[in-house]
Parts: sequence; structure tokens; C-alpha cells
Amino acid sequence: MKQDMIVVLDLGSTRNTDVARAIRALGVYSEICNYDIRLEELKKMPNVRGIVANGGPNNVVEGKKVVLSQEVLESGLPVFTFDYPEGPENVSMPQSDEEIAQVLKKFVFDQCHATPNWNMENFIQDQIEAVQNQVGDKKVLLALSGGVDSSVVAALLLKAIGQQLVCVHVNHGLLRKGEPEQVVKVFREELGANLIYVDASQRFLSKLEGVSDPEEKRKIIGAEFIRVFEEEARKLQGIEFLAQGTIYPDIVESGTKTAKMVKSHHNVGGLPDDLKFDLVEPLKMLFKDEVRACGVALGLPDSMVYRQPFPGPGLGVRCLGAITRERLEAVRESDAILRKEFAARGLDKTVWQYFTIVPDFRSVGVRDHARSFDWPVIIRAVNTVDAMTAQVPQLPWEVLQTVTERILQEVPHVNRVCFDLSPKPIATIEWE
Repeated sequence: MKQDMIVVLDLGSTRNTDVARAIRALGVYSEICNYDIRLEELKKMPNVRGIVANGGPNNVVEGKKVVLSQEVLESGLPVFTFDYPEGPENVSMPQSDEEIAQVLKKFVFDQCHATPNWNMENFIQDQIEAVQNQVGDKKVLLALSGGVDSSVVAALLLKAIGQQLVCVHVNHGLLRKGEPEQVVKVFREELGANLIYVDASQRFLSKLEGVSDPEEKRKIIGAEFIRVFEEEARKLQGIEFLAQGTIYPDIVESGTKTAKMVKSHHNVGGLPDDLKFDLVEPLKMLFKDEVRACGVALGLPDSMVYRQPFPGPGLGVRCLGAITRERLEAVRESDAILRKEFAARGLDKTVWQYFTIVPDFRSVGVRDHARSFDWPVIIRAVNTVDAMTAQVPQLPWEVLQTVTERILQEVPHVNRVCFDLSPKPIATIEWE
């Protein structure tokens, strides 16, 4: 069933995702588009019932103020405006999602006559049809990290195209402790996926040697991923598509026409220009909580759906600066301790994301009655709904004490443990 849609036009707002989520909370599908969308592009989008023009402080691009085009205004579609004095009317943006939804409710249903038929079952069916139409009888290569996003994509594509899907799990040497083995066990042995395992850890670490800039690291990792897939694809027949677990926060943080880049994501900003595959990205308009809901609707086990979020570049963006094998192992081992202690106390079910970071500077300490000059470990723990904002939870002091003691005793070349109290914004969830 095709869902009715409300298009959110970004005219410089910082609240586009809030508006899109509020509309979805009303049971109506929404998508965010750039302010300069052409009418013919708008007409190609299915079941558009109305437009919300979203003004705001980022309303100057290349020296010119962004405006809603006359052809869109005269398209015959109902238009509602937030913080845009040039509109049919101008409404100030409310503070909360609930208030935004209340303001939009009359517009969405009374003026746009939209049907509240957006739910995960309908979304999944639409994406299955879209993938089948896009792919035909060709094969699709999927980078299966074992994280939530790629796992949900795998489950959806298995429903859509079955054995036309080839999953490739690349061990780039930047995975968490025991993760490659777990991915192979779950997907190959338990779910019966057509899984190819590639150990490319030495290759990736060699490419990253001496590279300290986080954006350059991300792009190297993204480009090398594509090269590995191309090599695997050449061994197979009929591979024409690359599937990715791209979600909406990846796209937003990689920059839009009215918003500067926060950080590039390997699946958005790091793809090479000579990419030989067409992309299949069925989750690219979903927020993180919606991806999890999609996984539940697809029948994935909770252990997979609610697995710890993990960035595409893996520990490469948690071993800050130029990656060294010594610090990389310190990240891997300290992260394993943190995850084990959180799970033992049930915090893995109440804290959305938690991990450790090792920066590229040392501090003075004392070990075995002698001066040490070793690395600090930083603990990061946050709660969030959609990864666009995040808060730091209050954790039991005894847990932090236990984790600290274990890290200092069990992880070589570490003499200090710190806890990051910074929310997003101003900070981001990851450090790089």
C-alpha cells in the first residue's frame, strides 16, 4: 500500500527532523527535501498531499536568501510554513515534537486530507516492491557488519530478493573483540545467509598508517571498503548493485544545501567517484529508532535489533589520531571490559550506546612504584532516540569504579580512565 506523504522543504531550519518525525507520529509518512526542489521532481514523488516549508537561521546559501519557488507555491498542493515570513501565513516553530504535531494535525488531515496509513508493515512492503523493481533479476552485494542497520537491510533484502543477495563481512581490523566470529556464527550458521568472510585487517591498517585527520580516515576506510567489494564482486556473476545500511542521520550529518557538514559518513561522503555499482539503500529515510522498529517487524531477534550501535569506520574513529596497533588493542580490550560490566548489571538494556576511546596523547602515572607515561581511556555513554541529540545518563558510581579498576589492571599501556559528560549538541556521540 502506498502511503500518503507530506514533503518537508528545508528553507534553512535546524528543526527539519523534528517536523518530519512529528508528521510521522501522526501516522503520515514524511520526507525532507531541499528548498530548491523542482515541480517536476515533486510530481514524481508518490502520493504527496501537502508541503511544510521550514524556514530558519540557515537561510542564506552562496550569498542569497533561500526562497520557496513560485511554481511550488502554485502547484495546487496545500502549503504550511514555519518561521518563513514570506509564506501564506507564518507560524513560529514550537519547542517540542508534541507541540509541533498538534500545530500540524489540522493541516495534515483537514487541508491535505492525508490518510494515517504509515506504519512499518506498509513501509516494508513498499521497500520490498521498490527493491524488486530496481534490482530485477540481478544480484546485490551487501556490506554486512553485523550492526543494526546492515542487519535490518539484510533481513529486508532477503524478503525482497532472496538468494540474489550476497552478504560480505569484511574484517577491517577495526571491529570489537570477538565480533567477526559472532557475525559469521549468527548470519551464516543461524540465519542461513549467503555470507562471504574477508579478512582484510592488514590491508586496512596499512592504508591508515600515519593518517591522523578523522575525515581522511573515514574516507580511506570507505574507499577501501568499496575496493574490497569490487574485488569480491569480480569473483561472482551478475553483481550490479551495492546495498548499504544508510539511515537519515548519516545523510544529515554529512551536510545538506543549508546545513554544514558535522562529519562525513563512509557510506555518504566517502564513496569514490568511479563507483561501479548502483546503490540500494532501503533505510535511508529512517531514523535509528524506526530502523529498530523495522527490524522487529521483520522478525529479527531482539539481540540483533537492540545491538550496540557501531560506526562504519569501527574502532578507527575511537582510536583518535593516527592509529597504532598498541592503542587499537587498548580500545578493543577496554571496550570489551565496559560492555561485559554493563551487561552484567543490566545497563546494556537501559543505556543506548556506550564505548571507550583512546586519544593520541599520554599522561604521567605511577605503576609498580615507578613513573609511567601511558594512554588514558575515555568512557562514553549516551541515551538518545534518533541519534540527532543525546544525553549522558547518570551511571552507578560502583560500576564506574569497577570498570576503571579492571581497565587499569587488565589493559596494557593505560594509566588513566576518564568519563565524558558532554551531551549532543554541542558534542557529537563519537569523538571523530
